[in-house]
Amino acid sequence: MELKLRSFNLKLKHTFSISRESYNVQPTLIVELKDGGFSGFGEATSNPYYNITVEKMMQDLTVLKPIIEATKDTAPEEFWKQMYAHLKHNMFALCALDLAYNDLFARKQGKKLYELWNYDISNNPLTDYTIGIDTVEKMVSKMNELPWPIYKIKLGTKEDIKIVTELRKHTNAIFRIDANCGWTVDETIKNSKILRDLGVEFLEQPLKADDWDGHKEVYQKSVLPVIADESCQVEADVAKCYNHFHGVNVKLVKCGGLTAARHMLVHAKELRMKTMVGCMTESSVGISAIAHLLPLLDYVDMDGALLLSEDIATGVTIKYGITTYSSLNGTGVALI
Repeated sequence: MELKLRSFNLKLKHTFSISRESYNVQPTLIVELKDGGFSGFGEATSNPYYNITVEKMMQDLTVLKPIIEATKDTAPEEFWKQMYAHLKHNMFALCALDLAYNDLFARKQGKKLYELWNYDISNNPLTDYTIGIDTVEKMVSKMNELPWPIYKIKLGTKEDIKIVTELRKHTNAIFRIDANCGWTVDETIKNSKILRDLGVEFLEQPLKADDWDGHKEVYQKSVLPVIADESCQVEADVAKCYNHFHGVNVKLVKCGGLTAARHMLVHAKELRMKTMVGCMTESSVGISAIAHLLPLLDYVDMDGALLLSEDIATGVTIKYGITTYSSLNGTGVALI
């Protein structure tokens, strides 16, 4: 097996702003694992909040190149365990590697990944489309540019209710609100009542990640469901979020890839929590991997490639929230 690493700067259609940062370009790492005539692809984007750079991911994976390339026909679950021992300090790198290995493994079996897992894709949820923080005029313009059945709206400003009230005048779409740790307990409880009447489906991570007392109070008093994001990074966090959130948003880069994400989603379902997977502005490489988890999900935010001005790969296609799989096996990805 051969390991290949490539870095790209993904250019966005619009400046993307959340409560703590703004950016126009998203650096990303693409991992390719090649074995004979088959190649598997994985991805992880950089992220300043988690102190992850593409350079750091490449360094950590390069050190493991001899071990990775010596792997022969190991099951993805076992491969993940072996690599976790070396990469538990860098789950983003582990994610890119795990995605590539799962993709490769399924291609060698002659199956799409969801087929390998025996998942039923007949009731897949629709993906939302994210509207980053901006002037109301520009947020409305972004909605008009891409009419969609569900919008995820980034908030965390002093004008949040005013923003949603104005956006509601321009669409009948379902709204989901992501405050990215930008609200207080009282603010969240108060806002939940107003936002419910404005057609909001749920609130995502309103409080700072480690405010567990606050999460508990919001969980008990919010009239809208609250979904954990920054508070739910790895598998052990699912149990911590129980009775503090109504559901969890699993990010592949944070938990170490598809293998870990599947464990987290199953655990959340056992606890009767809502399940969601979100993206981190990946290209179609990362987005196509997420698509194979859709049968496990209540909600999904996999619009990363739609936010780009130019993609670096083909894979799943998404139109009006509906995901269509590639004809290729594995995750269905091909680099352009």
